[in-house]
Amino acid sequence: MNSLQLGLIVAGVLLVVGVIVYNVWQERRLKRSLAQARAPAARAEPVATPRASERVEPTLGAQRASAGNPAFRPAGAASSSAGPPLDVIAPPGDARRAPEGSHASRAEASTVDDAQAAEPVAVLGPSRAGKATAQPDHEIECLIPLQPASPVAAGALAAGLHARIGKPLRWFGRTDARSDWERLAADTPGRFAELVACMLLADRNGAASRAQLDTFVRIVGDVAPTLPAAFTPPDIARELARAEALDRLCTELDVQIGLTVQMPDTASIAGTRLRGVAEAAGFRLAPGGRFEFLQEESGAVLYTLQNLRPDPFSAEMLRLTATNGVVFLLDVARLVDPARAFDQMKLAARRLASTLGAELVDDNRRPLDDAALAAIREQVEAAADALRAVHIESGSARALALFSA
Repeated sequence: MNSLQLGLIVAGVLLVVGVIVYNVWQERRLKRSLAQARAPAARAEPVATPRASERVEPTLGAQRASAGNPAFRPAGAASSSAGPPLDVIAPPGDARRAPEGSHASRAEASTVDDAQAAEPVAVLGPSRAGKATAQPDHEIECLIPLQPASPVAAGALAAGLHARIGKPLRWFGRTDARSDWERLAADTPGRFAELVACMLLADRNGAASRAQLDTFVRIVGDVAPTLPAAFTPPDIARELARAEALDRLCTELDVQIGLTVQMPDTASIAGTRLRGVAEAAGFRLAPGGRFEFLQEESGAVLYTLQNLRPDPFSAEMLRLTATNGVVFLLDVARLVDPARAFDQMKLAARRLASTLGAELVDDNRRPLDDAALAAIREQVEAAADALRAVHIESGSARALALFSA
C-alpha cells in the first residue's frame, strides 16, 4: 500500500466521521427547536398520515372515544420520539423583512441571493392587487438563480419548462432587481434579466431524492449555457437534508378527518342509489374513485366521499355492485377554513345516514353523538393551529404544494 492509497483511506474515514457528527448535531438542534415550539402551541394531538403510496384513510380511534373524546388513529405515523423539526419553515415576518410602512425596496426583502443564506426568509409577497401571488419559496424549494448575460425570453427556457423529474418544477423571471418575480411559461411575454429555477423539496410522495436533486441541477446546467447564464449549483447534501427534514415535519402534521356512515348488520347500499343520493347532495363522481364536494366560489374540494370497502367508486362499479358504507374525508392542510368545512361535512354525513337508514359511527362502530363530534372539531382546529405554528397556513399555496400527491 503506497502513501497515496493510505491518504485516500484516511480521507474517506474522516469524511464519514464528519458526516456522522454533523447528522448527530443536526438532530439534537431539531429536537431542541421542537421542545421550544411545542410548549406554547400544542392544544391537541394531531395525528400524521403516511406521506407515501401506502397512505390509508384515518379513522376514529377507540381510546378517547370511550371517554367521549374521539382521537384519530395514526396510520403509519412517524415516531414522535424524534419530533418534527419545527424550525424548518421560517416565519414570514423575519427581521430582515422591511417593516410595514417602510420604503425599503422589494429587492432588499426578497432577492434570490437570500435563498442561499444560513437563515432564509420566505420569498412571499403581495401582488399589485394586494393578494399573494406565486413566488419562489426557498423554505420548501431548492432554488438555483441564473444571471443571463443579457435579458432573455421565457421561450429560451423551453427545455427546463417542460422537464419532468418526479417533483414539481417552477421557473420565475424578473426584469430587474426591483421588479416582482413572475411565474414563467413558454409563452410568457417579455424579457427577463434574472431567472430562478425551483424544485419542491417534499410532498406526499416523500422527500426529494438525491437522484431528483442531481437531475434538477443537470437540467439547469444544460439550460444555462444556451442563454448564456451564470449559475452556482446548490450544495446537494444540504438540500437533501432540508428535504428529509421538511418531509418529517409534514408527516407529523398531515391530518385527514374521517366520518363513517355504515349500514347496520348485513345491510348494504345499492351503488345506483348511493350515486343518486350523493349527486342530489351536491357531490360529483371524480376520476380518482371517489365523490367530491366542491366549494362553489373557488371550485376547491371541501371533502370527499369514499367507499368503506377497498374498491374505488366508478360508474361501472356503482351500476353493478353495492357497499356496506362510505367514509366522508376532510383534508385539513388543503382547506382555508377546515373547521367550517368540517361543520358542513358533519351535516352532510348526518343527512346521508338518515336518508340511507345508516349510522354515523367511529371505526369501532360506536355511534358518534354531539359530544364526540365536538371533540373531533377541536382536533380539526388543533391540526390547523399546528400547521400555522410552523408557518404553513392551511389552504395556502405553500400547504397545497407540500400536501399534494
